[in-house]
Amino acid sequence: MTDKQTQAIADEGNMEKDPSTWVTGDEPMTGAQRSYLTTLSEEAKEPFDGSLSKAQASVRIDELQQLTGRKPPDHQPVTDRQE
Repeated sequence: MTDKQTQAIADEGNMEKDPSTWVTGDEPMTGAQRSYLTTLSEEAKEPFDGSLSKAQASVRIDELQQLTGRKPPDHQPVTDRQE
């Protein structure tokens, strides 16, 4: 396998998946998500919703990162991706 082939496979494996397709997306958000959402909500002066699922929390994190300027410049929110 060439270096380009190896890198292409690695890139695909590291792609962020759409939260709506997550197998565990309906489960309650993780402790890490809860903590980060609390911080982002406070910074953005937005209400915190502790009832979100893992998938919903991921989308909300993207939204709040955008509002607070924490989103990396090359990051594309999963809700805006075209397949």
